[in-house]
Amino acid sequence: MTGVDRVEFAYLDQLVSRETPAFGLLRSALGYLLIDRAGMIALRDGALDLRRDMIGRIAWRDDPQRGHAEAALRRLAIARCTRFGLRHMLARHLPQDATYINTGHTNLDTRGLAQIKAAGLQIAVLVHDTIPLDHPKFARPDSIAPFRRKLQAVSAQADLVIHSTEATRTATESQFLTMGRVPPGIVANLGVTVADPQPCPRPAAPYFVILGTIEPRKNHALLLDLWQSMTTPPHLLILGGRGWSIDALATRLDALPASGPIQERAGLSDGQISFLLQGAQALLFPSFAEGFGIPALEAASLGTPVICSDLPVFRELLADFAVYLSPTDSYSWMETIQQYAMTGKKIKKSKAQPSWAEHFKIVLNRL
Repeated sequence: MTGVDRVEFAYLDQLVSRETPAFGLLRSALGYLLIDRAGMIALRDGALDLRRDMIGRIAWRDDPQRGHAEAALRRLAIARCTRFGLRHMLARHLPQDATYINTGHTNLDTRGLAQIKAAGLQIAVLVHDTIPLDHPKFARPDSIAPFRRKLQAVSAQADLVIHSTEATRTATESQFLTMGRVPPGIVANLGVTVADPQPCPRPAAPYFVILGTIEPRKNHALLLDLWQSMTTPPHLLILGGRGWSIDALATRLDALPASGPIQERAGLSDGQISFLLQGAQALLFPSFAEGFGIPALEAASLGTPVICSDLPVFRELLADFAVYLSPTDSYSWMETIQQYAMTGKKIKKSKAQPSWAEHFKIVLNRL
């Protein structure tokens, strides 16, 4: 799962485990679906009847997996409506004084949020970052304007905004200022849960790891340039799936020799990633911008050194655990990597990580 996927799953798991009534609101091809706690538990546990129905076959012919999932949720729904009937559906089925919590960056449109508010619900939104607006060159061109509209809807409608760090709160509220309203906000670090290491093939020591979706913002090109210039490079594991706008980078990755010092691995389990992080000389994180940076915290919890970009969010979360470098300073990255490669594995005292229990204590006490 991506970082946002993990957050959404943590909220789903938390809300169905509480005694208070819980419902799930889902956007579908024809409007909205409302599921109760039993439906949410089935979604959490993957216990879905994945037979595609006629609507799924027509609406999602190019995405059968989505069609199967949506059909299963239609069968679980206690109510459904068109996109114009959301207010009435929620008012009819939800208890008074309910709160709508949006934990991703989807379904943040002015019409939908206005209907939710008109039904009498409070609105809380977790904004992960504002990277598409702060660093548009690292976003898909067709995503920037829609993201701005989403943030404008949050600015106008949200009763509470949940921020994962003080750094992201500062950036997000700076954007809200330009939109006319800064909603009340709280800061609650996201929880970091590290899977038990699951053995898998490791390269010979020393080796380094970069973990995350392969996209321009993550700055994989810096490391490829450095490894190309080294006479006797250590091993580098590139862990994560390929993202967007990486044609030139993908060409370089495809040209890497199978037996060379750089290996690209995708589709690993969380346990296998933990195992590879645990044995690495260091996690390399030369990203140009981050909203939180879960891989860095995962490495720190395993006692694996972190060499990362000098970003406010990393300073806030990692303090003196990490080595901070400019993402454009190739010389410093080269010097630091070579130093770590020559000195042997540096096992650091693991850093205590923020927990989901702490996160939900802050958030749910405020709702």
